[in-house]
Amino acid sequence: MKSDAGRTTSIWMSTADLPARPTLDADLETDVCVVGAGIAGLTTAYLLTREGRRVVVIDDGLIAGGESSRTTAHLTSALDDRYYRLERLHGEDGARLARESHAAAVDTIERVSREERIECDFLRVDGYLFDPPDMKHSNLDRELDAARRAGLTVEKVARAPIPGFDSGPALRFANQAQFHPTKYYQGLVRAIEAKGGRIFGGVHAAEFKGGSPTTVATVSGRAIRAQSLVVATNSPVNDRLVIHTKQAPYRTYVIAARVPAGSITRALFWDTLDPYHYVRLQPLDAASDSLIVGGEDHRTGQEDDAEKRYAHLEEWTRARFPSAGPVDHRWSGQVLEPVDGLAFIGRNPMDDEHVYIATGDSGNGMTHGTIAGMLLTDLIVGRANRWADLYDPSRKSLRAAKDYVRENVESQVGFAGWVTPGEVDSVDKIAPGEGAIVRHGLKKVAASRDAAGTLTQCSAVCTHLGCIVEWNTSEKTWDCPCHGSRFAPDGHVVNGPARDALKPYQG
Repeated sequence: MKSDAGRTTSIWMSTADLPARPTLDADLETDVCVVGAGIAGLTTAYLLTREGRRVVVIDDGLIAGGESSRTTAHLTSALDDRYYRLERLHGEDGARLARESHAAAVDTIERVSREERIECDFLRVDGYLFDPPDMKHSNLDRELDAARRAGLTVEKVARAPIPGFDSGPALRFANQAQFHPTKYYQGLVRAIEAKGGRIFGGVHAAEFKGGSPTTVATVSGRAIRAQSLVVATNSPVNDRLVIHTKQAPYRTYVIAARVPAGSITRALFWDTLDPYHYVRLQPLDAASDSLIVGGEDHRTGQEDDAEKRYAHLEEWTRARFPSAGPVDHRWSGQVLEPVDGLAFIGRNPMDDEHVYIATGDSGNGMTHGTIAGMLLTDLIVGRANRWADLYDPSRKSLRAAKDYVRENVESQVGFAGWVTPGEVDSVDKIAPGEGAIVRHGLKKVAASRDAAGTLTQCSAVCTHLGCIVEWNTSEKTWDCPCHGSRFAPDGHVVNGPARDALKPYQG
């Protein structure tokens, strides 16, 4: 299936169906309630069921149908934020623990796949980091030394193994991995339910209450009471402000094109541009592989130029991989960048001690999500975990103060929309399939038309903290430029931190 303008198709969603589950039709009591059925929520549920805990998982959409379905599924301990930066922010011991935890996450995925007989194309591969051709000052040697101090097996080689393209010197990271994420999620669902866990889809959490027990109230009026509550919704929907000041939402773009099987070395590839590009292969059939290339990131809601970014990705790809055929799939995803490069996993700050969060994937969502499952399981069952302080959501990131200030200044952009004029002066100027902000007196309205031309109007005020949303032409969503909440044209929530839909506009 080839993508066309305004339509995105993740390769994972089209090659394997996401597991559907029934909605919640009664109040429940359990040991642990997990909100969010992506990689972090499902891993947490799986590991807790292995500990004999009663677990209920809820998600407001398809199981693993959110950001976990938009991954490129790199499994790596060679982290995006570079080990020389992690050393500066967390010290040498912290960098070593970061390497240890991500390597353990890859090992855990491999072990779970084997023990649960999940056929998910898990494969150990090397990873290669290289500079763009015109970069004058390289940090490869600096990263080589820091990565070795952190415990990675890494060496400098003359070039990355890309046929017909001389990358120049590259770092080769041994023992990285890749897999088919949707097949893995399906296997986790089977294993969770086989161990007595219960999973519900189409359940929107409306209210969270700490205490003993904790309570999750849903929009349908049903409630779940549990001894422990885990919110694993990518961006935590139970937190109003604290965590959202310590991380920033970015959109990242991906294309996938067929290449002849065996024509490109199975490996992970990354360059050092900012934003950087990331590449891997996924086997399709005996004759072909899918070359998956991502990058071109920007702050969510602050640009609306996806066509240009997809074109840049394709241009970059064809210069390095000329055997790539037509683009079969393209999609975007949302990445949450913590100011100090590592996820926030543990007890939710300023909340009850039984409420836990997992957020801040930092472009390494598959391993950060798996770390979340391992760490939260230990915290809930009362085991010590040597990574707990490193990922503590309450940690002070003083060495990242400059990044903290910069990102929070960027987060104020959406408030400026209150005083600007509308993008069009009449809804009559909005074409089918498009959207625009219209000013009606003191009110800002998010107006859009579907493909048939039917008009929908909602308040343009994000229900999280009141920023003015922006139209995303590619995804056909309203995106908040402050903290990354996203809404469908009719106003319902696509991504948190917002919990409530945009209010309908009655003109």
